[in-house]
Amino acid sequence: MTAATARRATPRAGLVLDMRTAGQSGDGPRVAVVSDTHVPRFAKHLPCAIERLVAQRPTHVLHCGDVTELGALAPLIELAPFDAVAGNNDGPELVERYGRRKIVEIAGTRIGLVHGDGTRGTTRDRALAAFARDAVNIIAFGHSHVPSCTRQGGLWIVNPGSPTDKRREPQYSFAMLGWSGGTCVPRLVFFS
Repeated sequence: MTAATARRATPRAGLVLDMRTAGQSGDGPRVAVVSDTHVPRFAKHLPCAIERLVAQRPTHVLHCGDVTELGALAPLIELAPFDAVAGNNDGPELVERYGRRKIVEIAGTRIGLVHGDGTRGTTRDRALAAFARDAVNIIAFGHSHVPSCTRQGGLWIVNPGSPTDKRREPQYSFAMLGWSGGTCVPRLVFFS
């Protein structure tokens, strides 16, 4: 599978990306995780966020939902192989195209993607419950716009926050997943 083929893979099923082309400098993949872009409601477009993402040189981009407009994904899709899930503010076209929950595998790491909206428990609890029966290494979710990166046992739980709507947070944010020695380590990236 080439990077171009990976981009065309059926998003709803989740991507299994070919790592022969992912880590351009041989240091492993660099996965940008974003959520809650809400374009055009909270931002007309993503220029500042895209500049920050480009600087991280991602080999893949994942979106945890609340895109709100399919056309807003173009800059992210052009940046690197892309996959997403739909959020509660996304219409039927985005739900049909990406689904509401999926597992994406990159470099042997299984990443559960879900938006995290619902009525029971906290957003984090709902994200954890969405993958309670699945073997995943990372759960990435959004909805709250509150960036967090925690570890529970061997599981990373990552909310990238939002690159366009920080709400009460002091800065905009997204997450980066990087691999070192075959192990994935997430981190948050903040900007003003």
